[in-house]
Amino acid sequence: MEPPSPLRGIFAPVVTPFDAHLEPDAARLETHGRWLLGQDVGLALFGTNSEANSMSVGEKIALIEALVGAGLPPSRLMPGTGCCALTDTVRLTSRAVELGCAGVLMLPPFYYKGVSDDGLYASYSETIQRVGDSRLRIYLYHIPPVSQVPISLALIERLLAAYPQTVAGVKDSSGDWSNTRAMLERFQPRGFDVFAGSESFLLATLRGGGAGCISATANVNPAPIARLHRTWRQPDADAQQAALDTVRGAFQKFPMIPALKAAIAQFTGDESWATVRPPLVKLATDQRAALIAALQPTGFSMPGI
Repeated sequence: MEPPSPLRGIFAPVVTPFDAHLEPDAARLETHGRWLLGQDVGLALFGTNSEANSMSVGEKIALIEALVGAGLPPSRLMPGTGCCALTDTVRLTSRAVELGCAGVLMLPPFYYKGVSDDGLYASYSETIQRVGDSRLRIYLYHIPPVSQVPISLALIERLLAAYPQTVAGVKDSSGDWSNTRAMLERFQPRGFDVFAGSESFLLATLRGGGAGCISATANVNPAPIARLHRTWRQPDADAQQAALDTVRGAFQKFPMIPALKAAIAQFTGDESWATVRPPLVKLATDQRAALIAALQPTGFSMPGI
């Protein structure tokens, strides 16, 4: 099998539906995934907004197998495979590669704080060597506000020197544009793809030569985000960016994962979508009403959902 093509464009860290027993619901995940793909958005399964770290490795593998088995194209899948335990990361990553996923989004091991770049390098290096597959493409996941374990520019430099064919890119969810810009300036000319962690930075990232974005609100506002990726050189690009920012701002007033699921429940008429796995809790009735009210002036809709 040939190595995968580089991933570019818009990806959603796909929200995970749970049933009444709090078990992952593969059928509803497939339906949502097909809708996103139809809006030109790829699937970054098991990202932060997927409640990934509230699921076991076995549950994640079963979901990838179900989606690929149902015919969703693995060339548009970028599952998150970074876990605290090295062996969990290797097991999940290996199965994703075996199933043909074009790349994996890999958190650093995040439980221990204040670890050195040497330790993080050893973790990524050991994972790459144990997976031992030339098709593996890793997209580093830099999200220090949540993980509290940053991926430094120096660490990226070191990984690229050792594994230039395997370490393919990064998702920068630092929220710090200066950091994203530094990644673009330093690594993008070497074929290292930089994804913004929010569509709020999409236009600036594309103008800097970046690959796209991997964004929570691509779950609910996929088509307009994908349109900006396609048309960012057009005269109305700044206006498109402003409109995206307005929609994202409405969601950011609430806990993001419950808000995304509340919107999907609202627009599908399927209240099961509002279910989150503990320790998260779904939006209260007044919060949901406030979210929908905030979205109405933007003309927000989810056509085809």
